[in-house]
Amino acid sequence: MFEHTIPVLIALYGVAGVVYFIRVLLGPTVLDSILAGDCVSLDVALIALLVAVYYENNLLAGGAFFLVLWAFVLDVFASKYLVKGEVGV
Repeated sequence: MFEHTIPVLIALYGVAGVVYFIRVLLGPTVLDSILAGDCVSLDVALIALLVAVYYENNLLAGGAFFLVLWAFVLDVFASKYLVKGEVGV
């Protein structure tokens, strides 16, 4: 059953990632672009995680974990810049 489900999920997340990427490029505001960029990075992490499950490879799952952490740090810095106008500590 998982043999057919995981490729369908990868395709659906891929289509969603393309839509999010278009929103990054054409977002009417900076906030929309930041949110869409966050969604793109989470979609890529989910696709990497699904590929890791499909091929039973642990290295791809570790890469997905670091990509999610990177997206979280990006959100923290973008939020801090939008609230305080600076990125420093």
